[in-house]
Amino acid sequence: MARVLVTGGAGFIGSHVGEALLARGDSVIAVDNFNAFYDPSIKRQVAALLSRHAGFRLIEGDIRDRALMARVMTDERVDGVIHLAAMAGVRPSIENPSLYADVNLMGTVSILDAAALAKVSRVVFASSSSVYGNRDGGPFRESDRVDNPVSPYAATKKSGELLCHSWHHLLGIPVTCLRFFTVYGPRQRPDLAISKFAALLDAGKPLPFFGDGSTRRDYTYVSDITDGVLRAYDRASGYRIYNLGESATISLSEMVDALGEAMGVTPVLDRQPEQPGDVRMTFADVSLARAELGYAPSVPFRDGVIKFIAWRRKGDG
Repeated sequence: MARVLVTGGAGFIGSHVGEALLARGDSVIAVDNFNAFYDPSIKRQVAALLSRHAGFRLIEGDIRDRALMARVMTDERVDGVIHLAAMAGVRPSIENPSLYADVNLMGTVSILDAAALAKVSRVVFASSSSVYGNRDGGPFRESDRVDNPVSPYAATKKSGELLCHSWHHLLGIPVTCLRFFTVYGPRQRPDLAISKFAALLDAGKPLPFFGDGSTRRDYTYVSDITDGVLRAYDRASGYRIYNLGESATISLSEMVDALGEAMGVTPVLDRQPEQPGDVRMTFADVSLARAELGYAPSVPFRDGVIKFIAWRRKGDG
């Protein structure tokens, strides 16, 4: 049984990863600062659900607090770290780039420092498909150059990968970086498109629709991402980067149609210009994760949307 530190452990992806670890018998130490990026009560409700498990421990704190992170990893005898905490979102990063640099870079340095001091066996770092920037073709491969991020958020995630490499090179810690592709599903952050659009449709309000609807995303259901994270944690060796996506693309128009169909409503669109920092397409090549991790995404997009709406209407966390 491992003792795993999950940063951002009360958040969308972190809570699912924590549940999966607990379900297989591991202990989870979750660190979260419950910031006001979105309503903190949402994460507190999720943390309360996880706290029902005997193997779960919640520590409220900021990953930039280096003394706290070092103390937690040492006192809790942490075996490994799954580092998911970050300031997320492309558009907000354009408005406040200094905050994104501080949290995402200095926070990651704090985690890597503490991991080295505590001699943990491995670190998994949450990166993002945004590192690929704007490109005409796909799918995106881990071997592609990622030198042209188009938002501060993307730049911090690429920088985080580089920090992870330097710690691995200098100290020998196995580090795996995972590039997530547009994760959705139960507990999705309310600012993300599928969750935000579902709330607007329930309220009978129009959807902010950026561009002509042709932008495409590789939407990945959260259970597939969670499976990939655990596989990466279990197989950590050396320094690795993997795409975790669905390996299929869905246009904005197709996403809205699928959501409307699942909810039994006809969406009304509020058409707006394309937004700065948004990329035209994300499209994951997951062949490396398939070969080395056994990663096998299994939830097609329309099935995932139906599952998400069923969860939303059930409202049980």
